[in-house]
Amino acid sequence: MKNIYSAREIAAILEATIGDLHKISELPEPARNAAMARRADFVCDVGAAVAEEVLRQRADSGAKVVVFAGDTINGAYALETARALHGRGCFAEVYLINLGGNLLGADAIAARERFLNDAGEAFLFETVDFNLLMPTMDPSMIVVDGLFGREHAAALKGGYQVMARQINEQGGHIISIDIPSGMANELSVGMVNRNIIHADTTLTLVGPTLSFYMPENAELIGKWKTLPAPVDREAVRACRCASRLTDAWGIRGILPAREATATKADLGTVLIFAGSYGMVGAAVMCTRAALRSGAGKVVCHGPRCAFYIMQTAVPPAMFETDNSDREIRRFESNVNFDAIAVGPGIGHAEDTVDGLEVFLKAMNAAKRPVVLDADALNCIALRPSLLDHIPARSVITPHAGEFDRLFGPQPSSSARLLKACEMARKYRIVILLKSHFTQTVWPDGAIIVNNSGTDALATAGSGDVLTGLLAGLMAQGMIPELAAVAAAYVHGVAGELAAAENGRRGVTADDIALEIGNALEAVLDAVPAKAKKSPNK
Repeated sequence: MKNIYSAREIAAILEATIGDLHKISELPEPARNAAMARRADFVCDVGAAVAEEVLRQRADSGAKVVVFAGDTINGAYALETARALHGRGCFAEVYLINLGGNLLGADAIAARERFLNDAGEAFLFETVDFNLLMPTMDPSMIVVDGLFGREHAAALKGGYQVMARQINEQGGHIISIDIPSGMANELSVGMVNRNIIHADTTLTLVGPTLSFYMPENAELIGKWKTLPAPVDREAVRACRCASRLTDAWGIRGILPAREATATKADLGTVLIFAGSYGMVGAAVMCTRAALRSGAGKVVCHGPRCAFYIMQTAVPPAMFETDNSDREIRRFESNVNFDAIAVGPGIGHAEDTVDGLEVFLKAMNAAKRPVVLDADALNCIALRPSLLDHIPARSVITPHAGEFDRLFGPQPSSSARLLKACEMARKYRIVILLKSHFTQTVWPDGAIIVNNSGTDALATAGSGDVLTGLLAGLMAQGMIPELAAVAAAYVHGVAGELAAAENGRRGVTADDIALEIGNALEAVLDAVPAKAKKSPNK
């Protein structure tokens, strides 16, 4: 799996690479000069890498390039980008913000001098007062945003805010260095997007943060890639990131082993409480996915109205009932299960909520983790005291609406993820927060972001399939934390396979469930990224 960095981790890696400017200033002159030379080399390397990307996107269009540079190291990167472009015959204009004429940091001062020496004063437009110098822009231009990077944590104000809005409104293809100017380093609540640069491409120096995977930031970041900057590799290797991004090779390594001589008794039994009058389809989808997960046996417990449907739609599964006609009232079974899932289509009748309360208290006393999804979560939202009875290390799988009903309305995906971290820690549960980039939050604060899937998964019953798959993996011996991560990834791959077969708009939950076996095989056949012949995206 790949690292997702925190702002602190990125700062530590960059400090190991180029040192801390304040500490460097206190060194004796020979050491100070050597340290500043190392910083200058890094700035030049970053500028050259950004220039290469600008030229790649510019291709043979002859588009005019305008560079905006701030007064700190990000401005130095921008100035070096312009200098490298001039060296390649692309005569970029630089608009440098140097209020008062004396606010440039040491890196920007040095980069400014190098630019003037190589490109001359005709291409440098420097703002030294509050009368902003701005070019006339049009959609055909390429705009390099080097105003602020991660070193500027506060929202843009005053003239910078005006500049950001003008850059956004006047058009042009925007390439941001490090992060779009004005964007928060970490997950942030309450950002005003129109006051932040809207990049078409973001070129990050070390790697992504969690903010790169939040839907509300998509219009800010655009497409992103990590520059081939010469960061300190030892510092990167020493980094123990709490957040990670899944890949097929990483998931392959945690999927349960399956011996050629295995019997169904070796592969676990799944017990599913699902279905009610009018919502038996959810029970069908969940049960079908559990059967496709590789589990040895699946038993579905539902109301009597589901009997003929379940026996016809999923004959390999066993079906049992508590003798209630329309909904489940008693979440009880004599099945000797290895994993248990509750929720798809059970409704939220008062008797169902009462029965769920008894069930959760029993599982809590027995210290048996469970999977809770869909209507199980809606029942808990109706009776919030049930949160206290969810067994430790259970997995809940809410989408945004279900999460907000459980834990209160959240203004953004960033706020929701922060709340999920708080709730996972408080209740000692695993929260699989479903979205375009599904996040699995562990009780210890780790966050695993899913990197598989397609918008074809946005179809009714898709979540029920995920629940059955997750329970099936747990029945085969996977611990809840890893099963949640693996289920999200395999579910995404199954969606991709279903879309290839049926078209993205034509996929149903049935199609996704039917592809789970193929998805598991595809993941198990994965090879490390470095062993692939084709280049990384």
